[in-house]
Amino acid sequence: MGITETLVGYLAIFPPAVGTIILAALPIGELRVGLPVALLVYKMPVGQAFVLSLIGNMLPVYFLLLFFERASEYARLKSPAIDRFLAKLIDRTQRKLGRQVDDYGVWALAAFVAVPLPVTGAWTGVLAAFVFGLSKPKASLAIFLGLIVSASIVTALTLGTSFTVKALLGL
Repeated sequence: MGITETLVGYLAIFPPAVGTIILAALPIGELRVGLPVALLVYKMPVGQAFVLSLIGNMLPVYFLLLFFERASEYARLKSPAIDRFLAKLIDRTQRKLGRQVDDYGVWALAAFVAVPLPVTGAWTGVLAAFVFGLSKPKASLAIFLGLIVSASIVTALTLGTSFTVKALLGL
């Protein structure tokens, strides 16, 4: 049994709406897992699955934006090694990607989050926003816009794949 099936099994104690929100909030799959599960396992209507997945994926964003900033400040004060590591990480990332962020601003973050691939969701978007010093409101908006695009792509892929498999099996 795979990780998705295991998570769905554990979440069986919750109503499908709550299970969808929880799955979409988790950093492992975010709405890339929550949305297909809502559509294919819970058999939710598309609109409901879409909205609940967005809600679940956005729930941790604000708290993560606060967490990264405060946790890094605390760690940097307490540990010179962590301070050096974070300084190098931030400097390197800004040198490599800073031009795109300078040129495209929050749109670069929205586009990054919009791609429904591993390590391109809201959780990583929060980290990128922190590294580039984007304001919390701008980062939240960019991540939300990116998630809308990502959810649209995931919905289309899920429904298209489901329709194709059913057609091939004659269901």
